[in-house]
Amino acid sequence: MKVNVLFTSIGRRVELIKSWKKAYADLGINGQIFGTDIDPLAAASNFVDSFHIVPASKHEDFIPSIQNICNENEINLVFPLNDNDLMPLSSGKSILEQNKRIVVISKMESVDITVDKWSTYNFFKNSGIKTPKTWIPNQNTKSDFPILIKPRYGSAGKNVFKINDQDELEFYMQRIKDPILQEFINGPEVTTDVICDFQGSILGIVNRERLEVRWGEVSKGKTIFDKNIMKNCGKIVENLDVVGPITIQCILEGNDAYFIEINARYGGGAPLGFAAGVKSPHWYLSIASGIELNLPPIGSYKQNLFLSRYDNSLFMDEEKIKSNSI
Repeated sequence: MKVNVLFTSIGRRVELIKSWKKAYADLGINGQIFGTDIDPLAAASNFVDSFHIVPASKHEDFIPSIQNICNENEINLVFPLNDNDLMPLSSGKSILEQNKRIVVISKMESVDITVDKWSTYNFFKNSGIKTPKTWIPNQNTKSDFPILIKPRYGSAGKNVFKINDQDELEFYMQRIKDPILQEFINGPEVTTDVICDFQGSILGIVNRERLEVRWGEVSKGKTIFDKNIMKNCGKIVENLDVVGPITIQCILEGNDAYFIEINARYGGGAPLGFAAGVKSPHWYLSIASGIELNLPPIGSYKQNLFLSRYDNSLFMDEEKIKSNSI
């Protein structure tokens, strides 16, 4: 069976595209990888089999553009790789899912909880999961410092600042749209990849400690195993109607894990999980092509496997950029 996969907003996700190509080769599955972006200079455009420029996800033509690409190329699976695509793809899921195509995105209600950090905080509280105290500020806010300020609908760690006093708080309050404030927890941050199937059942989980972050994405990290985090991630999936890969972030303080974010998509550091044995590209291609899954026990991945990323350059002449822009 031929399996064609479309990734939206591929940007710099070269490692992920390469991992999926390896899965095709390992499994002997025929198919192509398609990618979309708004930027003709997107690095990953050089690694997909077919690249397409589409309107921004908020544009009314975004879903029709994705639909045309899917129909013209017999796309079987659609994966979002950017937070901005989550709501549009979830709302357009019924339109896009034709001819047994699967849009690997959670339902609107779940996506809404993940993209709104205030809703995420209340979800954690209502699910009995530890989370830093979080509140919506007002003009009379007085706080015990330090605290964090972040955009309620932020992404990729942008505009997240540690606030040390009232003057800093007033400064950033005027510069961040829809801010929320959060108790500052000083400890290592752990991102957990939870790999669910197309019905929301967990296939695998891997904990990744973030050792260094650049532009909101892990640049150095290592796999760890934390039973408490694993347990709470399972509880999150039980209480949140999710589909496909999600990433869950928490901060460790002593023996406690304080959960802060959920992203209903592949995380930027997902290739570390692939390398450690949580081979979701192989699993998703197997499911789509009807190959029997041989899953390892959940939690049985290689621990203390380190990731260290480096810069690489791609060179594209003017004709290449023009062809990408068409």
